[in-house]
Amino acid sequence: MGVTEVMAELVLQIGIVLFAARIFGRLARRVSIPPVLGELLSGVVIGPYALGGIPLPGFPAGLFPLGGGGAAANGLLAVSAELYGFATVASVILLFVSGLETNLGLFLRYSVAGGIIGIGGAALSFAAGDLAGALLLRTGFMDSRCLFLGILSTATSVGITARILSDQKKMDSPEGVTILAAAVFDDVLGIILLAVVLGIVSFVSSGQGALGAAGILAIAGKAFGIWLGFTTLGLVLSKRIAWVLKSFRHSFDFSILALGIALLLAGFFEKQGLAMIIGAYIAGLSLSKTDIAPVIQERIRGLYEFFVPLFFSVMGMMVNVREIVSAPVLALGLAYTAAAIAAKILGCGGPALFLGFNGRGALRIGAGMVPRGEVALIIAGIALASGALDNRLFGVVILMTFITTLAAPPLLSASLKMGGMGTRKAAKGGDTVSSSWGFSSREIAGLVTDALLKDLRNEGFYVQTMGMGGGLSQARKEDIVLSINAEENSVSIETDKADMPFVKTAVYEVFLGLSDAIEKLKESVSPVAMKKELAALDGRASGDILALVKSECIALNLAGGNKEEVLTELVDLLDSRGRLDNRDLVLEDIFQREKIMSTGMQHGVALPHAKSDGVSELCAAVGIKKEGVDFDSLDGEKSRLFIMIVSPRKISGPHVQFLAAIGAVLKDDITREEVINADNAEYAATLLRRSR
Repeated sequence: MGVTEVMAELVLQIGIVLFAARIFGRLARRVSIPPVLGELLSGVVIGPYALGGIPLPGFPAGLFPLGGGGAAANGLLAVSAELYGFATVASVILLFVSGLETNLGLFLRYSVAGGIIGIGGAALSFAAGDLAGALLLRTGFMDSRCLFLGILSTATSVGITARILSDQKKMDSPEGVTILAAAVFDDVLGIILLAVVLGIVSFVSSGQGALGAAGILAIAGKAFGIWLGFTTLGLVLSKRIAWVLKSFRHSFDFSILALGIALLLAGFFEKQGLAMIIGAYIAGLSLSKTDIAPVIQERIRGLYEFFVPLFFSVMGMMVNVREIVSAPVLALGLAYTAAAIAAKILGCGGPALFLGFNGRGALRIGAGMVPRGEVALIIAGIALASGALDNRLFGVVILMTFITTLAAPPLLSASLKMGGMGTRKAAKGGDTVSSSWGFSSREIAGLVTDALLKDLRNEGFYVQTMGMGGGLSQARKEDIVLSINAEENSVSIETDKADMPFVKTAVYEVFLGLSDAIEKLKESVSPVAMKKELAALDGRASGDILALVKSECIALNLAGGNKEEVLTELVDLLDSRGRLDNRDLVLEDIFQREKIMSTGMQHGVALPHAKSDGVSELCAAVGIKKEGVDFDSLDGEKSRLFIMIVSPRKISGPHVQFLAAIGAVLKDDITREEVINADNAEYAATLLRRSR
């Protein structure tokens, strides 16, 4: 197969994977399942062991032939080497972001209980996973397969745990705080253990003889030394690295170059016999305390959203459906999963009993640490590609990931509903209260949240986010813990009753600061003057954008006698043509925008517009009322021609470009009068779509 043909097949496969991952991820959300499981399932469905292996015209071996037609890593992989390469880049991006989101200050300075519990959970999980593998596979404890099963058992994903704790207002409870702190330790320990295991596996697989205790310690010391050395070097030089990156000026430039550092370090670690993801994690961790960390996260979010679902889908393609449903694999998978669940409950819950928690609290902590997720799947992919795991054991790991992720929510919810405090003595966080603030728009809620988190950091709080774009954050300083949930048009904060006065004072100061800034903005800039300037400008009109004007959405004789009636009539016109998802929400957003400042322009033209969650795609409506209505126009004249545009909030589109383009067309007196006096909708649409 030639290079061109290989590339054509690759881009086709990527396109299919992107659609499948998004569709299955959305379906998973609708049934309250983590999207990652939906993305994983998408790969199972379209992969070479299922639909992807069905012969089609032009694809005799299927869209996703097994092993990419036999050229993938000597048959070790189920997909092509090229597609697996994209998945590898995705794993680097995922661990780089994980490093950026790691709260290093929390790891170093806070939550001794969380550290002990994280260490206990990781140690017992590794031992249980390794021992379960040794017993079930009837082999030795140092078998590379068992070592990987041990490391796979340690990984914890607490994103879903954080959501459950937030929903039940328990994020700032003693158990919630301890779980989230332990998760930070768990992430770091998991990466260290992976480095050690890879060193041992590399020695064993090289056939250099038996490996005694001294040899194991030497290899572990070397692996840990490399990890610690690069981590220390990265943290010491982090500010200088950030300074060099910022010298490239534009935030997109230095954000992409930060990812470039992660790729370089990932490649170096792979060359040293360690996993790429270790280098990527260190790169992110090194930059996590710099001022550019949040900027980098925001700027590479598009890459993250593109690559990471692709990774999980490709991992799903590795699953041999026939093997995973076979009795031996099911039995092996269920036994391994039981060991993994028990290890987290005992390994994390056991130490909690000696740290002031009672049985209920220990169970809650153990249940909260049960879910496995992203890192486990990445490590499983590494093990499969290296030959340490075969397809059968890879299926066992996938089964464990599914079950632990699905079992954790009901288990944690049930333990939280048991009632009673989880500590032996009354502790701060046992009397939790919550306050919420609603806002007129998502933008204001986001502005308030960003300002609040910035102020908290300035107060010496450590802020921990629950994943890119998750909306959940936790801020803590000494024994003050705040759980912040930014969702849609509101912000809610949970904390101990004794700390709520501090919370309300902090929020009040944020409101005061923002109000002052807005007042100063009003003093500096006159929106009315800018509106007049815009009305006088002569811009370009793009035919592609003006094509949004459709004849079926034009009303030549509006019945409304005032502004409110005209706006309602135009919204109803769009609704009658099936352009709206939620008519009432769109109408509310249109009215809200009109309250800010009238959209009446000059020469009888009004351009009402809004962004709304009530539409899924940009749409426009045109209305004509020759007698005109009072629309608070700039020149005081009645408005006769109304062009309304509504755009979705969450999807980018040419909203402002359309306003500018239609304004440019209507500056022409002849065109404007011809539209107002048009005798049919098609002719009016043609006039408005005319570009200059």
